[in-house]
Amino acid sequence: MLMLFFGVLLWSLGHLFKRLMPATRERMGNVGKLVVTLLLIGSIVLMIAGYPQATGSVWWVRQPLWVSVNNLLMLLAVYLMVSSSLKTRVTGLIRHPQLTAVKAWCVAHLLVNGDAASLVLFGGLLAWAVVTVILINRQDGKAAIRQSSAGWGLEFVGIFVTVALYGVIAYAHGYLGYPVHG
Repeated sequence: MLMLFFGVLLWSLGHLFKRLMPATRERMGNVGKLVVTLLLIGSIVLMIAGYPQATGSVWWVRQPLWVSVNNLLMLLAVYLMVSSSLKTRVTGLIRHPQLTAVKAWCVAHLLVNGDAASLVLFGGLLAWAVVTVILINRQDGKAAIRQSSAGWGLEFVGIFVTVALYGVIAYAHGYLGYPVHG
C-alpha cells in the first residue's frame, strides 16, 4: 500500500509544483520540465506496481446499478479527454475538461471499487484534481466560458475516437482481469 500511496503523492506533487512554487519552477527552466517529467513517470510506475499489491479493508463491493453508472461516467471521462485534445465544442463549455475527466474517472471507479487500494488511488487522484482546479482558478482567475468555433465534423470525429478508445480501454480492463460489465 505504501508504494501506491507514494505514487499518488508523487503524481500530486509533480503536478502541483508549478502551482505551489511557481518562482522556483520558473527558475529551473527546462531542467524543471525534466524533473517534473521524471517525477510523473516514477509516480505512474509506483501506482501501476503498487495497486495490485496493495491490501486492506473492503467497505463496499460493485453493484449492477453502479457498474452502469461507472460505464457512463467513463464514457464521459474519455469524451472529455478526447475533446480536450481535439478542441471540440464541449471545451468551450467546460473550463477544465481534462481535470473534469479525471474527476469523472475517479468517481466512476470509486462507485464500483470500495477497497482500500482503490480509495488511496482514485480518492487521492480525485483530491489532486479538485485541489488543482481550485489553485488554477485562484491563480489565473476564472476565465469566461467561451463558445467554441469547432464544427460538427470535428465533434463527430471526437465521438468516434471516444467510442473506439472506450472499447480499447474496456478490452484492456477485461484482459487484465478487471471486468467492466456486471
